[in-house]
Amino acid sequence: MDPGKYTVLYAKGGDWYEIYDDQQAVRTLDLPWRREDAGLLSADLVVKPVAALGWAERKTQQECLNYLVGFNLDKEASDRLGELTFTRRKLAAPRRHQLRKRDHKWYSTEPWTTSCPLPKDLEEQVKRKHPITLHYVDKVSFSVHVELSAKPKVLLQYFAMVMADQGLHCGADEDLVLQVFGREEFISGDLALSSFLWVRHCLKSDQDIHLSVVPLSQLAEDTVTLVDWPLIDDSSSHFSTHDQLCLEGRNLDEIVMISLWDCHRTLRVKLLGFDVPRLPDRCPQSVSVKASILFGSKVLSSVCAPPKAFADEVLWNEWLDFDVPLQDLPRGSKLGFTIHETPPVARDTGAEQQKGKETLLYFVNLLLIDHRSLLSQGPHTLHMWSNPNVEEGAITYQADKLSTATNPDVDESVAISFLLDHYSFPVVLPSSLPPLSDGGRPSSPPMDPGQAVHRARAPPGSTDPSAPRDCLRRFREESVLYGTILPHYFRNVDWMNRETVQDVHWLLGNCNPEELELTVALELLSMDFPDTMVRRLAVQRLESLSNEDVLKYLLQLVQTLKVEPYHDSFLARYLIRRALSSKRIGHFFFWYTRSEVAGCPYFRQRMAVVLEAYLLGCGQAMLDSFTQQVKAVEVLQEVAKTIKALFPDRTDLPSTVSAPLRLQELLRNSQLPPEFLLPLDPRVKAGRILLDKCKVMASKKKPLWLEFSAMPSPIATAPVGLIFKEGDDLRQDMLVIQTLVVMDSIWQEKSLDLNLVPYGCIATGHNVGMIEVVRKAVTIAAIQRSVGGTTGAFRNNALYEWLRSKGPPEGIHHTTVERFVKSCAGYCVATYVLGIGDRHNDNIMISTHGNLFHIDFGHILGNTKHFLGMNREHVPFVLTPDFLYVMGGAKGRSSLWIQAFRDTCTKAYLTLRAHSRLLITLFSLMLLTGIPELSAAADMRYLRKALQQEQSEAEAKEHFLQQIAECEKMGWTVQANWWIHMLAGIKNEKQHSD
Repeated sequence: MDPGKYTVLYAKGGDWYEIYDDQQAVRTLDLPWRREDAGLLSADLVVKPVAALGWAERKTQQECLNYLVGFNLDKEASDRLGELTFTRRKLAAPRRHQLRKRDHKWYSTEPWTTSCPLPKDLEEQVKRKHPITLHYVDKVSFSVHVELSAKPKVLLQYFAMVMADQGLHCGADEDLVLQVFGREEFISGDLALSSFLWVRHCLKSDQDIHLSVVPLSQLAEDTVTLVDWPLIDDSSSHFSTHDQLCLEGRNLDEIVMISLWDCHRTLRVKLLGFDVPRLPDRCPQSVSVKASILFGSKVLSSVCAPPKAFADEVLWNEWLDFDVPLQDLPRGSKLGFTIHETPPVARDTGAEQQKGKETLLYFVNLLLIDHRSLLSQGPHTLHMWSNPNVEEGAITYQADKLSTATNPDVDESVAISFLLDHYSFPVVLPSSLPPLSDGGRPSSPPMDPGQAVHRARAPPGSTDPSAPRDCLRRFREESVLYGTILPHYFRNVDWMNRETVQDVHWLLGNCNPEELELTVALELLSMDFPDTMVRRLAVQRLESLSNEDVLKYLLQLVQTLKVEPYHDSFLARYLIRRALSSKRIGHFFFWYTRSEVAGCPYFRQRMAVVLEAYLLGCGQAMLDSFTQQVKAVEVLQEVAKTIKALFPDRTDLPSTVSAPLRLQELLRNSQLPPEFLLPLDPRVKAGRILLDKCKVMASKKKPLWLEFSAMPSPIATAPVGLIFKEGDDLRQDMLVIQTLVVMDSIWQEKSLDLNLVPYGCIATGHNVGMIEVVRKAVTIAAIQRSVGGTTGAFRNNALYEWLRSKGPPEGIHHTTVERFVKSCAGYCVATYVLGIGDRHNDNIMISTHGNLFHIDFGHILGNTKHFLGMNREHVPFVLTPDFLYVMGGAKGRSSLWIQAFRDTCTKAYLTLRAHSRLLITLFSLMLLTGIPELSAAADMRYLRKALQQEQSEAEAKEHFLQQIAECEKMGWTVQANWWIHMLAGIKNEKQHSD
């Protein structure tokens, strides 16, 4: 039957599944077979016209999905058996399963909590009762004093008592929930009140706690109304065992497909040539083509075609032979083609030396084993990507090895044509190992990790006869001891040796993922480990993470989708499940993934199909919220572009009054939504824009300072403020702020609260995003200017006097100094470990309560700014005489506060050092973004050196004390730099104000 007109379905587990494969034989499908009396097998199939499946409705909703995703997937889904269409259908089953499990009340009212111990300065407050005011529409408002060890249900019990006393009724069967007044944040669940982030925030800021009692029925509806894809079974494609596919003993008419393990030939490819539709401005004289077998980012084998003169059509028409057996090809392996410029060989230069000077011009990759486990066969024409220059390279890290996308611009891109061997039947990579021998062990001799590494380095086919047969069993039993060396072990496996890979997969199947360290699991998701079973083990370890922990690492997990060989992966399914079970995770998953759709063409289709799979199940309330947010971002981006076009010069803003007036006019005439949740914090809703408070900031990219009315609240609430940036890549700032959150959680676990301010920052697209405004804070430069102009940089008491002016008349408060000491220590350690540079007095801020914090992280990992070829930064981190003055260190004196600062610094540093592998892994995973200052594995050397990985703890402690001493000694050089900074008139407005 024509698959475009009819669909064939079968019932399984209460659902209808579609047989979605033109070449699959019915007898190989995982149908619910039954045996008839005559001994025959039978199964029931149902045939339906495609028109009866609701495609018209689905087409309408696809426009909404395309808008939210930021990409039209239907334009690239022409092949019904292609990976894109297949993935859209395969992800329907896990989505539907997750939706059946979803607790709709919890999903709608999930609270923001923390598992970190209470900071010591809050422990006393928690021991006494606190007033909490409850509001119920305009009928009831009362305060109750409760212990913060109590749970939310206690507050609802008080509410029920008050309602009964006053003779009021809110519905006997009505589910009630506590919501933070003026915020999209709930106090629900079975945790103590002291575990809720909002409660802790109120305690730290000495703020009253106001909660609304809200009937659950009044919350936005989270039902899923979209028409889903028909289900297809995971096993309804070409996955089959080797026994089912083996040719031995079969008649020709019984053969449906061939096992790859029965193909005893080596891989070869016939390079036909390539076509250039439009010659580049600078044409190379000659070019060569290299064909490579890739596995992840590793090149397993390469063959080069001889150089030829470059033209609009270059032909070879010759076979390139690999010394690689087809049966050894691992799942996920790729055939990569690169075109290189080959400069003329100088007479005095050897061929080998000249080879390293080849310039990569174009690249493209093809999966050798496709998404249905079929070996690629026959003729192919692939449209190649141009290798971008350095300026464009921020989004290209390892794309020439990892991406399997082809260039969608078929009219303008180079097209390479080649031919693979063709077989009479589909050739399938079997889905399971060959039969096991005695004891359930692999038929080949097993190995322990050390022996496996030794064998992995040995030539293919060689074995170690002395390997004891019980080593793998012992490895399984002692997996806790061996777990930390798994990354090293897997790096040394020969993935082109099928016997070795079978042993490794058997080992993985017997590992307990719960015994794997989280850091090791994250490391196994890096580009060094493309094997599906290795990645499956890592994802299984992530299953036990709390939502709080998933959010910590979500930025990296989204990036590692680029490493997966296929769109449908264990990691993709895991992320979709977690996003569908938690609105918190879903919100950030949406923006992290959508920004990659916008900015990374090599992985655009993958990110888009995964994001679409999430949106199909997130619920109508989330869809409506995302629609408002996307519209707000689009409107603000257009306004920002217009402002940059109107005021192109960097210096034309301070001297004119027209910029804010023009901005306000543009905003007034824009179609901003009346309210929307902030992409950087879904707990905060922005209302009407406050035009008179909006301005254009005096910076090169012309960021917009925007303020919106806050949601109604019984207490005075500051407007919602944000900085909107167009033309800046905020992913580096996102990484640093996320790392600060991880550092803070590490310290909090040790009851070390260093008062960090990881303000909100999010990229909402390619080079566009927004940053949170932190209230009641100013830059150090602003304080120094207020007391002496540019010479204020040398006023050691300026900061102290400013803090004293914000406190009580009798002098600076003890808690203010304590907060300053702790926060200064936290940022000294953090900026040193992360190598944050360009630290001037306009990107270090302080709050009226003494909280010091850093902003703008344009230089990391030891990349510092230079002036006239000289390094402007002479100290490991910023600890100036005015900072020491606040700690009682006037005129070089020491003090108890300075000693407390040193002690806090060393404790914080040694605590981070114990988690150095986690920090390095998180940065390694972010290599995939291609951030300019994080673009090579060598960039990790700075972190390893800063954390003193090779030294003892005593030596590391002494090392950091030396850094403090160096800063105290050379603090005057920082002041001098700050004076030059102000003298030069670099007065870029920053994102925070009083």
